[in-house]
Amino acid sequence: MASQQESKGLGRYMPLAVAAGVGSMLGSGIIVGLASTITVWQEGLGLDTAQVGVLSGVLTFAIGFGSLFGGRIADKIGRVLFFNWINMFYAIGAALCVFANNFTMLLIGLIIAGFASGADLPVSMTVVSHDAPNDSMAARLVSTTQVFWQVGVFISYICAFLASSLSGATGGRVVFAILAVFAVVAWLWRVASPTFRRFHEEADARDAARPVTVEGKTSVTKMLFGAQRKVLLTFFLSILIFYVGWNLLANTWGQFQTYMFAKAGATQSLATGLGIILNLVTLILNIVFASIAGGKYRNKLFFVGIVIGLIAMVCMAMGGTNLWVLVGATALNNVGGPFAGEALYKVWTQESFPIEIRASIQGFINGFSRLCCGLFALVTPALVLPDTIQITMWCFAGVIVIEAIAGIIMIAAQKKYGTDEERQAKLAAA
Repeated sequence: MASQQESKGLGRYMPLAVAAGVGSMLGSGIIVGLASTITVWQEGLGLDTAQVGVLSGVLTFAIGFGSLFGGRIADKIGRVLFFNWINMFYAIGAALCVFANNFTMLLIGLIIAGFASGADLPVSMTVVSHDAPNDSMAARLVSTTQVFWQVGVFISYICAFLASSLSGATGGRVVFAILAVFAVVAWLWRVASPTFRRFHEEADARDAARPVTVEGKTSVTKMLFGAQRKVLLTFFLSILIFYVGWNLLANTWGQFQTYMFAKAGATQSLATGLGIILNLVTLILNIVFASIAGGKYRNKLFFVGIVIGLIAMVCMAMGGTNLWVLVGATALNNVGGPFAGEALYKVWTQESFPIEIRASIQGFINGFSRLCCGLFALVTPALVLPDTIQITMWCFAGVIVIEAIAGIIMIAAQKKYGTDEERQAKLAAA
């Protein structure tokens, strides 16, 4: 009976997760959308190689800065207000890209849309977890948004493939026009939905009824280093190390998978087609993870995902110059990633920290990791060439080991100290 009630409750809140998930879809969509159409933009706008590099780098950093500062802005002006309106700015940025007739206009559009997409993610996760009535449902709803991140990757690859035959920069304009439309839909849905407004009000009422509350504006630093510093700093450092390590690998495959396959001998069409198939695998497994994110198998699957990822890196390290070894190991990596990756990081962050600082904490971790990825991307092309890829993959295997250690510490700490909801319940009962 309890399971049936939880499923009914999950269905009631699922539209909110979908609305937040569209924001995640826009985030992955702009990354893959630019990566898969960058040569089209170069040809259509007459860009030189340096300008192409600037576009990719600036987008990465814009997303990073959006994540770093979006949560803090939302905490000051109101999380719901920010959640409702941020996608309007994404739509403006994407529209500038659609109508861009030179490098500068395209760059400005990417900066606006990139900042908006980076800022949306931590705030959306916080709104969803805050509105959910309990930790188990929050975990399932938050992990569901990761499905939409993968949907964005998948749709962007397909759109870029279908638009590849169009002349000039038209293919790129089509991809960004689709992103702009989705952004407008997300903005209007979040602003106008009476259902979402009721969820927000119900969550505020639950907060008001809690015996333990935090009055006034909350300083993230004071809370991290305050009375709960041992608990919160353990969570913070464990999640930060885990996610930076995972994101370095994920960003490498996200931006350079086609590049690696091509350098190993694949044609452009084969490399792109393989990308679509491999991302479909990840999409399906993200849906599977969302169904168990709030249950007892989540931690067990973390270890399964880590082991699979480590095996994939070792396989690439031993035979990384062979195209089909690369493809097979990438498929393995795509199988392990959903169980020990971004979806789990989102759930851990939303479960572990007080509601007052969740958006800021998740924004900082997201932004810091994105900036690390942006710096690493500057040297990645040289590290995945046939002459160097095997050494690189051994280093990546070491990164996965570090991820595993951080994840084990996080799981142990959460078992010892409990989630934020559990800690608040203990304080209320004391």
